[in-house]
Amino acid sequence: MKNIKRFRILVMGRANAGKTTILQRVCNSTDKPEIFDSEGNKVSSCNLTVSCDRGHHEIKHELVFKSNPRFVFHDSCGFEAGSTQQFDQMRNFVVDRAATKKVNERIHAIWFCIPMTDYHRTVTAAEQRFFNECDTGHVPVIVLLTKVDALYLTAVRDLLDGGLAIAEAKERAVKKQGELLEKWLAHVKHELDNCNYPPRGYVTLQKMHQKNADCTILMQSTANVMNEEGLQKLLISTQQSSILLCIECAVRK
Repeated sequence: MKNIKRFRILVMGRANAGKTTILQRVCNSTDKPEIFDSEGNKVSSCNLTVSCDRGHHEIKHELVFKSNPRFVFHDSCGFEAGSTQQFDQMRNFVVDRAATKKVNERIHAIWFCIPMTDYHRTVTAAEQRFFNECDTGHVPVIVLLTKVDALYLTAVRDLLDGGLAIAEAKERAVKKQGELLEKWLAHVKHELDNCNYPPRGYVTLQKMHQKNADCTILMQSTANVMNEEGLQKLLISTQQSSILLCIECAVRK
């Protein structure tokens, strides 16, 4: 583990899942990531969704934020739209990077993002295919339910449809939002836990658009599913989201 210098994460999910924003919060940055090819040559700095749509980078490309270069991210760009070729490329990448002898090129975790703006289709054929056909080996996959804030408007609308006045609907909306989140989280778990290669954990994220958004639960959940203590320590020492996690890790040493 001493030879591993950076923590490497594959980020997956459909367009507009909030991937770039989450990575910015994790790395305590408002800048877009710099993108490097497999040889270390700089490609560009751009938004994940935009770069995917325009073909600016591939899954092998490394996304790095200047604010925290010890995190390296890869974007699964493409397969969620149903491309068999890009699904195969993604699966080959996962298999190769999970077991490569080049320890500094191994991926250590996978974040699979599902946006709650699409709560009516949380688990599509793309998710089903990934969790049924892609054996990630010892690399844990964590499902991130993103943009949970979107359920607030859904809650207000449901309450208004139920006959409440706008003022009362807004008062009850937070509780209703929580109920909707529990409902859809249970649905996602039911669908994915029955797949051949189910995720190791689930995290719900909201208010990631705020600069002071708290990523502690994401860091803690990722650390908890790591198979090796050395990787847990690497992640916790790399993250900048929570001093408390660093203290807890130091106490356990």
